[in-house]
Order: sequence, then C-alpha cells, then structure tokens
Amino acid sequence: MLRELGRSLHRVWLIADVSLCIAMFGVIAYHPFFANSNGLSNYSAIQIGVMAMLTGLGWQIVLGRFRVYESHRRVTLSQLLTRLMLGDAVAAAGLAAVMFTIGVSAPPLMPLAMAAGMFMGQAATRLPAMVALRLIRRSGKNFRNVVMIGAGPRARFATDTILRRPEWGLRVIGYIDDGGPGFDPAVPNEKIHKVIELPGMLREYNVDEVLVACPRSMLPGLTPMVRECALVGVPVTMLTDLFGDQLPAPKVGTFDALTTISFAPVHHNEIELMVKRGVDIIGSLVGLALTAPFVAAAALAIKLDSPGPVFFRQIRCGLNGRRFEMVKLRTMSVDAESRKHELLDQNEMDGPVFKMKRDPRITAVGHWLRKLSIDEFPQFWNVLKGDMSLVGPRPPTPDEVIHYQGDTRRRLSMRPGITCYWQVSGRNELTFAEWIKLDLLYIDTWSLMNDAIIILRTIPEVLRARGAR
Repeated sequence: MLRELGRSLHRVWLIADVSLCIAMFGVIAYHPFFANSNGLSNYSAIQIGVMAMLTGLGWQIVLGRFRVYESHRRVTLSQLLTRLMLGDAVAAAGLAAVMFTIGVSAPPLMPLAMAAGMFMGQAATRLPAMVALRLIRRSGKNFRNVVMIGAGPRARFATDTILRRPEWGLRVIGYIDDGGPGFDPAVPNEKIHKVIELPGMLREYNVDEVLVACPRSMLPGLTPMVRECALVGVPVTMLTDLFGDQLPAPKVGTFDALTTISFAPVHHNEIELMVKRGVDIIGSLVGLALTAPFVAAAALAIKLDSPGPVFFRQIRCGLNGRRFEMVKLRTMSVDAESRKHELLDQNEMDGPVFKMKRDPRITAVGHWLRKLSIDEFPQFWNVLKGDMSLVGPRPPTPDEVIHYQGDTRRRLSMRPGITCYWQVSGRNELTFAEWIKLDLLYIDTWSLMNDAIIILRTIPEVLRARGAR
C-alpha cells in the first residue's frame, strides 16, 4: 500500500494544490483588505469561481514546469523548496500579467499574496510528508526495486551510493552482465544474471527502475535492453559518467526529431537565472545607496593620502571570458601596474594569481580599505550594468586567464561576482587550487538558495576581515 501511495503521491499534491489555489483566490477576493481596494467584490460569485478555477489550473501547469509533481525520492529538501518558491513566483507573475491583459480589476498585492500563501501552504504540508516518507523508507518500507545493468566497478559504486542513501528507498534485486571476467568482487554472484534473463526479471520481480551502470564495452548491447524496458513501461536511468567522470552534468535536448544529451559547462534553469539577475539589479541599487556614504568618505581619504584618481579601473574577464572594466576604489599607488613585474618573485600565491601580504604598492588608506573590503563597494555599479553578479567567482585579469589549464577556465562559464565561496572560506589563506575547486563547486551546485546563504555568510566574514589583503 505504501509503495502504491509513493507512486501516486504527486497526484495527491496536484489535487491539494489546485484546491488550495482555488480556496485562496476566493478568500482573497472577499477579504476586506482586498475587497476595499479593488473591484473584485463587483464580480458575481460565479465569475469569481470561474476565475479561481482557471487560476488553480494555470498555477499547477506552471508548477509542473518546475518539476514540482515529479518523484522526490532523490531530491533534497532545499531543492524542493527552491522549485516551489520559483514556481509560485512565476505563477504569480503570470497571474498579474493575465489579469492586466484582460482587464480584471484586482489589487497589485493579490498575486504576491497568492504566491506567499501557496508557498507557505505547500511547504507546511510537503516537508513533514517528505520527512515521514524518508523515515519510512529507512525502515525498509515503501521501497522500489532496481535492476542494475552492469556488474563491474561502476555498478558497485552505484550500489554503494544506494546503500548510503536509505532514505531513497531503493533495493537492488539483480545485475545484468554477460562479461564474467569484469565482475566486481563486491557484487554478489547469485544476483548476476545474463542479458537474456532481463525480460523475465522485468515481469517477475515488479521492477520499478533499470539503472545503467555498465562499462563502455556494453554500450552496443544496450539498445535491445532499453527497448525491452520501454515495452513493459519500466524507466531507464543512465549514469552519464559512461563518457568520463570529468564531464559536467548533461542536459537533454533535441536535434530535429532526435533526442540529444548536451555536456555544456553549466546547465542552469533560465528562469532561475532571470530571477538571479532581478535580485542583482535590486541588490546593486540597494548596495549603491547604502555604501554611498562610505565611498564618499573613502574618496576623500584617498585624495588626502596620495596623488591620483579615486577610482581604479582594470580590465577583467567576465562571462565566457568577455572583457569588461571593473571599478574599485584605488588602494595602490598610481604606478602599481608598472611596478608589478618587479615584485613577481615575491608572490605568495601559487598559480597565476599575484598576492602579497605586505605589498609596497598599497597606500596607508588602501590598507584599511582592503581590510574592511570597502574598496569593493563600487563594484555594485558593475553588477547593475550586468558585467558582474552579487554572487559568483571573482573576475580574473586577462594575464591570469592565459595561464589557465585543464578545467580551470570553466570558472568563466558563470557571471563573476562580488562574493562567492572563496570570500567566505578564508580568501587569501587558500591555495589557488582550493580557490578554483570552490568556484567550480559553486557553478556545479548553483541555486538561488546557495546565493542567499553566501550573501549572509559574507557579512560576518567582511566584518572579521579574515584573509583580506
């Protein structure tokens, strides 16, 4: 029973969300706060009912695009909350646009109230249910049967991963592999079956998923096995490290009538990136306003301390290596760039980056501006222009980029930022390799939630001035 409930749970959520959306629309339509500020109260009950039902259906269509109603067995709580938040935000924006287009008299806050109410209602019901289901799966119930194609090292790795994640509720019931010499010693021999036995296993053991974790030598024989799974309606999941474990996560697309798998440097949701850009615009405007007094005071101190301009402009490499002019408060003498070659042998940072604890080019005022990170404040202007983001890998100089090797250049596959994992993990106390590793981790695991966490962690790090030079 639990197993069947787990398979159909997304339908339960769909019905619940439609009901919640319709109910909220009705409550908001007749609530005094909204009724007194718009013309919804002028519509008949039937008209409001029709609008509520259409809103409920449309809202769930948007949520479906964010994979809210797919299986959450292998989805983390933060990933689920992010999907709900983004789906509700986009649905609210769509509701506002439709109402404006067709001329429905509604208050500006109504879509926002709908989004907030939907998110809180969904989170309040889904999170306890998700935790409960994971506890049930850990106890050995509500499991799904998995057949593994392959019985070598990759199959053992996949099996170990499943064993480490009992909350997924997956049980490997057998391995399909004809290549005897390639069997991994940790794979039980009694569970290894020939390829010809797959059709019988799919029908006899109620298989829920077939996981492809075979060596590349088995690729030519996958076609009949995948076809057999399709005939009986069993989903097939392929681990894409078949093509090498250094490749980024793939994305499914199309090439005319053919389905493709694309290994681009990053595969981020376009709508989420639009939200990130919106946050950048609002955040940079707020940042410019809040830091203006500090920048003005710093500008005066720079002028009194040393000759030269207040701002330092330097060419940096941004998204995909495109060059832009980054703005900072000047913290060095005006001849700093020409003197850099004289100090290269004193570089205290490995890799192509140049850093010195006691750089003689830094002015007295510049030392404190760097220590308090005030010299970075003008970069809010770069964020507003779109050259940078609030959160992202730090933008390198062109002479650093030309020395990039291996996957280091992949850090240019996302818009650079004012802060990132590097800033909240020790900054200049880290090696260049550790720095790059953190940047690639940010790119590969990027989410709006991670951005928010990094911003919150940046504030105390700046106040403590840990690792600043």
